[in-house]
Amino acid sequence: MSFTILIADDEPDIRDYLSVTLQDLGYRTLTARDGLEALAMVAAEAPDLVLLDWRMPRLDGLEVCRRLKENEDTRLIPVVIVTALDGLESRIRGIEAGADDFLTKPLNERQLVARVRTALRLKRAVDVKLGDLRRIRDHFARFVPEAVKRLVALDPAAPALAKRERDVSVLFVDLSGYTTLSEALDPGALNALVERYFSSFLDGIQEGGGDINETAGDGFMAIFEDRDPRAHAGRAVDTALDLLARAQRLNRESGPAPLTIHMGINSGPALVGATRFEGARGIRWTFTASGVVTILAARLAAAAGLNQLFVGPETVVRVGNRYEVRAAETATLGQVPEGVQAYQVLGPRLRLD
Repeated sequence: MSFTILIADDEPDIRDYLSVTLQDLGYRTLTARDGLEALAMVAAEAPDLVLLDWRMPRLDGLEVCRRLKENEDTRLIPVVIVTALDGLESRIRGIEAGADDFLTKPLNERQLVARVRTALRLKRAVDVKLGDLRRIRDHFARFVPEAVKRLVALDPAAPALAKRERDVSVLFVDLSGYTTLSEALDPGALNALVERYFSSFLDGIQEGGGDINETAGDGFMAIFEDRDPRAHAGRAVDTALDLLARAQRLNRESGPAPLTIHMGINSGPALVGATRFEGARGIRWTFTASGVVTILAARLAAAAGLNQLFVGPETVVRVGNRYEVRAAETATLGQVPEGVQAYQVLGPRLRLD
């Protein structure tokens, strides 16, 4: 494994000596003449080890070390401070700045080599461990909704994961034609076709700023949030219309047995947050919304016809005149509660400028 070592010292002879010695050992070296140049070099090259002279112009080694250790991106780079000062007080100041080790001038080659090898051995062990952790994190991240990741990032102690009442727009998407296709296609072809549709739909949801709650069978639910209630209602409707366009495009590409979708959107307060399912074989997270708003969104989706989008009255109020809508006939509403008027969204309202 090839390591890169940055040597920061204002004395050319010391820079040359350290460079030649370390290059003879197989390391790649970089050099800086002062503290500011050292910081710029670290940002540009991300070395595996920094050898810092204590006394340098523009910015001394102690301050360079302190800045490197305070930066999340550079704090794990080992820093060895090289100094002519050989006293307890100097070392305490270096330790307080975050130094990992010290070398005292005049330099002893055997000591230099030993300190460098030790620092790089520890760096390699940390890199391996971090690489393992990243791979584990990336693997399990696929099973955690994006909204849950954001909540954990904001508060690792996770009290924000608890469900709270928030104003949201909920989109339900149901896929139709699945049963007919299952009779016409073999299981492998059917699964590939459904995955193609769902992958495109999930991309559309993410591009629209929605959070997928769950995919189950032939449908899924997405949640849209924003500080401005009108904004998340508009994003939900825009996303739903985009999904209709995606479905029509996929149908043209997929041949004579298309899948169709019907959707419902409702806006208002709901209990929103993470739900943790713990079983004998592990833990699974979902991000969900529950309450009357969610129930009505599901019923609107069920009432909508093929390739139709039905929205509730509150959503219509929030989006204003951005879309062409028409009141749905009462006879088509099925499970929608009596007295609740549903509306079909026909598309964006044309503007005559």
